Amino acid sequence: MFPDDIEALARRVVAEAAAGGVMIATAESCTGGLVAAALTQVAGSSAVVDRGFVTYSNEAKSDLVAVPVALIAAHGAVSEPVARAMAEGAVANSRAAVSVAITGIAGPGGGSADKPVGLVHFAAAGPAGLIHVEKRFGDIGREQVRLASVGVALELLLDRIGG
Repeated sequence: MFPDDIEALARRVVAEAAAGGVMIATAESCTGGLVAAALTQVAGSSAVVDRGFVTYSNEAKSDLVAVPVALIAAHGAVSEPVARAMAEGAVANSRAAVSVAITGIAGPGGGSADKPVGLVHFAAAGPAGLIHVEKRFGDIGREQVRLASVGVALELLLDRIGG
């Protein structure tokens, strides 16, 4: 279902989480659940994947992972503060110790001069703290932005798990 590199990363995340006894949650906007899908494709993932939140709308971000409406209004859904709040909210609203959040503009439309197509904000939370990464993939196509985002998200999970 996924490219070999994504499958290999997902297997590493599941193995590292299992070895460390760490539960994972995802909060996904532009990837629409692809990170959770990559993880749950791995046999044995039920031992480490608690849940995935697909928070495509602003309302879902607020309702499911407690992103303050005012934060979205002030910074926009595709922003560092919202990605950070999504990651924190995924941990707070699950049994997970580690989470990853993704919010971005996959295209082909929806971009602006300030927030172009291909802009994606990531955040990951865990015992080691909260980190943020911003990527500007460019207008490489919706599918490619989403797949590249899955790869970044899995790498961030490895970082927070300690793998």
